[in-house]
Amino acid sequence: MTSNQSVRRLLPVMAGIVFSASAFGQAVWRERGPAPIRFSLHTGRVSAVACSPTDADRCFVGGADGGVWRTTDGGTIWTSLTGQMPTTSIGAIVIDPLNENVIYAGTGEGNYANHSRYGLGIYKSTDGGDTWTQYAEDVFGGRSFSKFAINPIDSQVLYAAITRAGGFPELAAAKGHPGATGPLGIFRSSDGGQTWTHLTNGLPNLSATDVSIDPLNPNILYAGIGRIFGHPDNGVYKTTDGGDTWVKLAGGLPTSDIGRIALSVAASSPQRVYALLVNPSNAFGGGATTKGAFRSDDGGASWTSLPVGSIQATYGWYLAVVGVHPTNPNLVVMGGLVLVRSTNAGASWNNITPPHVDLHAAVWDADLRLIAGNDGGMHRSPNDGSNWSSINGNLGTIQFYAGLSTHPTVNRLIFGGTQDNGTNLRNTLSSVWIQIFGGDGGWTQVDQNSPDIVFVEFQGTGNLYRSTNRGDSFNLSRNGIVLSDRNCFLPPFLFDPADSLHMIYATHRVYESTNGGLAWSPISGDLTNGAGAIRALAFAPSNSQVIYAATNDGNFLRSDDGGHNFELLLVNHPGWPRVTREIFVHPTEPMTVYLAVAFFGEDQVLRSTDGGQSWVTLDGDLPDVPINVIAVDFRGAKPAIYAGADAGLFRSVNDGLSWHRYGVGFPNVPVIDILLEKARNRLVVGTQGRGAWTVRIAVPGDLNGDGQFNGFDIEPFLLALFQPERYAIEFPGIDPNLNGDLNGDNVLNAFDIEPFIDVLFK
Repeated sequence: MTSNQSVRRLLPVMAGIVFSASAFGQAVWRERGPAPIRFSLHTGRVSAVACSPTDADRCFVGGADGGVWRTTDGGTIWTSLTGQMPTTSIGAIVIDPLNENVIYAGTGEGNYANHSRYGLGIYKSTDGGDTWTQYAEDVFGGRSFSKFAINPIDSQVLYAAITRAGGFPELAAAKGHPGATGPLGIFRSSDGGQTWTHLTNGLPNLSATDVSIDPLNPNILYAGIGRIFGHPDNGVYKTTDGGDTWVKLAGGLPTSDIGRIALSVAASSPQRVYALLVNPSNAFGGGATTKGAFRSDDGGASWTSLPVGSIQATYGWYLAVVGVHPTNPNLVVMGGLVLVRSTNAGASWNNITPPHVDLHAAVWDADLRLIAGNDGGMHRSPNDGSNWSSINGNLGTIQFYAGLSTHPTVNRLIFGGTQDNGTNLRNTLSSVWIQIFGGDGGWTQVDQNSPDIVFVEFQGTGNLYRSTNRGDSFNLSRNGIVLSDRNCFLPPFLFDPADSLHMIYATHRVYESTNGGLAWSPISGDLTNGAGAIRALAFAPSNSQVIYAATNDGNFLRSDDGGHNFELLLVNHPGWPRVTREIFVHPTEPMTVYLAVAFFGEDQVLRSTDGGQSWVTLDGDLPDVPINVIAVDFRGAKPAIYAGADAGLFRSVNDGLSWHRYGVGFPNVPVIDILLEKARNRLVVGTQGRGAWTVRIAVPGDLNGDGQFNGFDIEPFLLALFQPERYAIEFPGIDPNLNGDLNGDNVLNAFDIEPFIDVLFK
């Protein structure tokens, strides 16, 4: 029977039948880890910690982009609680001291990095974290939470320290959110977080980096106002009337050149207050060294300078924390790059840094064990920092950067670079990964012709390494790269798809290697506007003379001569300033290119069929959310477009007219990278906050499994709808849901009939 005959039989049958939904399963996402990394036991950045005051085994943590997690056994098992909430970026957590089933989480990480994303209000749980309600997106959306303080007598009253979303340039992490420049400082709620008042009497409209409450007199609070680039109004402020009025404290505190501030009231002796001050950052993220540590014994009237030394390196805008022991006011810890402890009220200090540097939280649990949250997750000490152990358990908060790669014949082998946890390799069928290189791991590449050759990097120009034994050892591979070139923190680099001895590498210009990375030469001029760097590169798979590039200062360009000369096609192209995979080129048409736009209020999915000269938007009904990465499967009659957003992964099977979340089980986490592996019928996805994931894909409409969607799929389509048992026998191994779902509701059913006909014949 011909396909046309099948159609003639199909149409009258459909006209008189009412269909019910199929019971076929949906595309299921598989979490691939790491959770955590083997041997080091590190996981991704923890930005906030809150422990039960009565149960030492019960703690909540906020992943910088990993959402809220809970443990009830002291850190062996962690449960993700907010993966399906609108954002997984968390900056602050507090437990109601009068009802431990009530937990508040402030969204948006207040640590100012390029990956410290904007928030969308607060989450509140009244059942111990099992379910959550979102409040105050209209008040706080686009900004971030630094800290909560809660009234221990009337816990309906709580305070929030609100700051800008981070990044360099300033607000880069906000990605143009319309609320990013909204009000800052200290806010108060009197109804358990539902409504909020901006406290402005005596407080400037500047970022609040900390807030701490006197537990014996909760009308007394201290706030650290610390715009990280400095401001004359930065300083420590105090209220004695619950926040109605505030005064800036002096009495020995610095009065100028102040950046971020951390502070804490000693709960057992609340006249004592400790503060850690940081120097202002410059526009490029440098210079934010430790300014000084201070102690007040009279409620902030006077202050004594403490010899804490330099604990921040040059990026104290990213990390400043103070913790005071709950029962011993003389025992205090201060954190930055390292963690230090004083047992004599700050007169002297010892280094007690846990197994991972970069501290963001320091609290004591109900058994008075010190808990540290850092860029490697969670660590605990039974003796105030003298000894540490990891309590990361299965805490899966790894933040990948763009640049995942896979082995051509061994599908379990995945390489990826992570934020402050090196480059890691998955070499098992489980979620176990092994760190194979240090630093901030960036772009990776596997030679698809000689897959024992692997390239990795860490941050900065020329920090490129080559392995000939699949990552067991590495040699520096930067001969010819000028180390003073500007970079986007983690420069992209690629193998030529036609010749793996030919490679390109990007700083503010393009470099070329013709001997597999052993030597490099610059071949292009500066592709930026004079101060930026190249954040994305893409070869046209069918013609490697065609190369596309995007810079972090807004240029989009194309070369038709292998990277020597580029034509400027777009200016003011917004997005994230670090390394991206925002460009996707058609596998056989070098002038057809897709572009992701990681910015609010813009056309976020673009396509050009003339090499970038003109563009159409494919946003359809896609929500207004930044899109970081695009991958397109052209095997069907219409392309299946996959868009990695700041809030999960979306798919369109009708050329961008409509979009849907693809599959089940995937959190609303920032997707930073997508590898579309057609031969394996899967996507490999890297997230910033929840590690790596995979999901099965298929050619939309291909019900008979011949790799195409055509008229010969009509009878299998009918079988799958009406006789699924027979379909399973005649077409074993072909998932009818994955292949037959053409309307994007993640299940094959009668609602796929109209798009089936539309795509087949139109």
